[in-house]
Amino acid sequence: MKRRNTPSKDAVLDLLISSGKAMSRDAIEKNIDVAIDRATIYRVLNRFCEDGLVHKIVADDGKQYFAVCMKCDEKKLADNHFHFRCTSCQTIECLPEAVHFSVPNGYNVESINCVLTGICKDCAKVT
Repeated sequence: MKRRNTPSKDAVLDLLISSGKAMSRDAIEKNIDVAIDRATIYRVLNRFCEDGLVHKIVADDGKQYFAVCMKCDEKKLADNHFHFRCTSCQTIECLPEAVHFSVPNGYNVESINCVLTGICKDCAKVT
């Protein structure tokens, strides 16, 4: 089903693209340039996830973050990769390179929801 474009949808997508990082709903609400309520933001984000425009990340802090991943391999699911949450600057980003892992014999991985937590490369330069 084709969805119609609205100023709210355009504003949320533009903000996610320009940020270059994953954003929580409250960060989107705080930084968006148009009047939009909380329920509409969630509705827009969930539709973007359904349509494959963004992916949802559930971080170790329990919050949901949403990201447009410019570097994702289009042949794979957009959310099927590792993310990194910086405990210093509080950002979450898609890791630009593959992270290799292994699972015990007999297990077949179908999807990944993994957030590595620590100090990002930008904050590490400062300290």
